[in-house]
Amino acid sequence: MITRQRLAAGAGALLAALALGGLAPAGIAAAADEPAGDKPAPKVELVLDVSGSMRARDIDGDSRMAAAKQAFNEVLDATPEEVELGIRTLGANYPGEDRKKGCKDTEQLYPVGPLDRTDAKTAVATLRPTGWTPIGPALLKAADDLDTGEGGGTRRIVLISDGEDTCQPLDPCEVAREIAAKGIGLTIDTLGLVADAKTRAQLSCIADATGGTYTSVRHKEELTDRVGQLVDRAADPVVTPVAVDGAASCASAPALKSGLYTDREKFGEHRYYRVDLRPGKELRASVSIGADRAVNRDYGVLLRAVTTHGREIVRGQESGDGRTDVISTGLRYPKPEQDSSDEARPETVCLQVSNSYSAPASVKTTPGLPVELAVDVVDGPDGASDVAAFGLGHGWWLLVALVVVGFLAGVLWGWISRWRVAVWRTN
Repeated sequence: MITRQRLAAGAGALLAALALGGLAPAGIAAAADEPAGDKPAPKVELVLDVSGSMRARDIDGDSRMAAAKQAFNEVLDATPEEVELGIRTLGANYPGEDRKKGCKDTEQLYPVGPLDRTDAKTAVATLRPTGWTPIGPALLKAADDLDTGEGGGTRRIVLISDGEDTCQPLDPCEVAREIAAKGIGLTIDTLGLVADAKTRAQLSCIADATGGTYTSVRHKEELTDRVGQLVDRAADPVVTPVAVDGAASCASAPALKSGLYTDREKFGEHRYYRVDLRPGKELRASVSIGADRAVNRDYGVLLRAVTTHGREIVRGQESGDGRTDVISTGLRYPKPEQDSSDEARPETVCLQVSNSYSAPASVKTTPGLPVELAVDVVDGPDGASDVAAFGLGHGWWLLVALVVVGFLAGVLWGWISRWRVAVWRTN
């Protein structure tokens, strides 16, 4: 799943890039049309940096370690009952200079499962800033802790660190991309404690790779609030995208209803999907494509709504230059009510998803890039003033308004000028 606070639990993640107002599907919960039943419990693992630099006393006059312990204790008290929570550390045990040993220093302090608050707090109380910062190895182990093989359920890693990984060449950003490519729906959120520019860049890259978020923290209250928000978020309902195979043409495209869908698209490919739209309804669609491997700079994503004969109705497009792992765009198409019953039949709208990604010669191009497509059909606007189809979208209404306002302003200014001249002559 591509997730960016809703590349899907969000398009927001994922679909946050869509600035079309209310475009995120409202009826998406019914995407899979699956029967309700016992769902796996949401799982969260807090991954805490316990390296030597956590001794620094620059968070409200206290050490970074003390601030983290306080935040953990308060979050453990407030963790929702339905959330299974675990704690993993990195750099907590080995104080020496042997790089090989230091880069293996990660352990599960408290196993992911039903929370015993007393036991978890006791475990946290024993921590002392010690060694290295093996972020990459810790993320790999944390992903294994959460990948229990059960289908569905939210899986989230919350990484708290104050420095860069010290175990290169195992790049933690590449590790995060590998975790995202597994397709287990795991999101990594990162928090930087008084982080410098390089640390911020690395932690942001880790979060972006899985659709997570990065937060810079300089105060105890900020740390407690943010970790608590992320743990609470795991308890929110999660939507599992339905796998679908797009077609090379509209005629053979799969028919979609309101919901969230996932697919794979080759580099530079066009894929089609069909949606039936009745008069008086509005189609809202958004697409996100993730770069789960190295790609060349400068690329774009195009989403077009076209008729079955290929005539374009409306489009949405977005471009990037390598600074993000996910790119999204969207569109809206309201179909007016029809007076004649003969014309009340649904219109087949074809959604064309295209990308202009390219890969370096050393990078495999199969399988294709992960695609997440959100479709929603809602009631259309009440009148013809909706900007998406009428109103100022055609431009000439704005031109007329400007001309009228300019004319009235000119008349008023001329009258005032003549009055001032008359007063001057009189005096």
